[in-house]
Amino acid sequence: MHSVYIHIPFCKSICTYCDFCKVLYQKEWTVMYLKRLKMEIEDRYMGDSIKTIYIGGGTPSCLSLKEIEYLLKLTNIFKKDELEEFTFECNIEDITEDLLVILKKYGVNRLSIGIESFDQDNLILMHRENTYEDTYKKMQLMRKMGFNNINLDLIYALPGESLNLVKKDLNYFLKLNPEHISTYSLMIEDNTYLSYQKVKTISEDIDYKMYDYIQNKLKHHNYVHYEVSNFAKPGYESKHNLVYWHNLEYYGFGCGASGYIDGVRYNNTRSLTNYLKGDIRSTEEIISKQGKMEYELILGLRKIKGINVLEFNNKYNVLIEDIFPIKPLIKNKDLILKNNYLYINPKKIYIMNEILLKLV
Repeated sequence: MHSVYIHIPFCKSICTYCDFCKVLYQKEWTVMYLKRLKMEIEDRYMGDSIKTIYIGGGTPSCLSLKEIEYLLKLTNIFKKDELEEFTFECNIEDITEDLLVILKKYGVNRLSIGIESFDQDNLILMHRENTYEDTYKKMQLMRKMGFNNINLDLIYALPGESLNLVKKDLNYFLKLNPEHISTYSLMIEDNTYLSYQKVKTISEDIDYKMYDYIQNKLKHHNYVHYEVSNFAKPGYESKHNLVYWHNLEYYGFGCGASGYIDGVRYNNTRSLTNYLKGDIRSTEEIISKQGKMEYELILGLRKIKGINVLEFNNKYNVLIEDIFPIKPLIKNKDLILKNNYLYINPKKIYIMNEILLKLV
């Protein structure tokens, strides 16, 4: 049983921090894109049962209602008799009753919304638009339409941002009472507007204080910190994203999508021109046993619960300590081994990447 990610690269405006595959929405491109997407799915999908579907971007909700319905009809190609979770990414300004009716019609049961912040200076910096008042009304509409699994994205550690401002943003998020909150410290990626403007990130000390505050505040409000950047009410952990962190296989369809099928990790082209011509794959890599174990370790340690060592040993017929230098990291308390689970010391989650570099 596999999962499906579908990438929609179109946006009404380009966020200043975004380095995902994206272009400004143009109707003629969108029509061609959806037809090519249909061809890719029909060509690559192998008829297996699908557990989760995630339509992301870009901004899938920026398409017209007719285009969204065409897109959602494509998911009927998949065998969905055991489908558990179907996520659709939206911008808050795109949410209408008509959109929600269509999403409901095709089985979408989880919405992921990029709020990022309610502070006007932050929103201007990111080229985003939303207000708490409008978001509150849209949340009420989503609830009325029967959507009871909603994720909100929060970006923090923006230039000039204070801890008090993060506290204010987080209080607004908690008032909206979403089932899931994803939190991201701003990274200045190459080839983004912020990088061209030579914007600098805030100090690591302030960044850490913000992360620590967010962790504690959300835990206090009964959100489970289940992955380094993700918090959920019990039972609302993202089933789709757990597929990635469990190192399980999944399809990736669309321009810029990645996938992992039959031991092969692949990336689709990020060039819309090439994609529309049918030149879809940019890279394919057959993953060796060593590579699979490394992915299992790196992805698994993103989970707060970590890796089940016995399952790892049985899956690969090895002892994890014979493959990776975990013993010295346990000794210096970077890693903890308890009840057969290996995980990063909660006090050191913030320097997770440094710890992973010592392992792989």
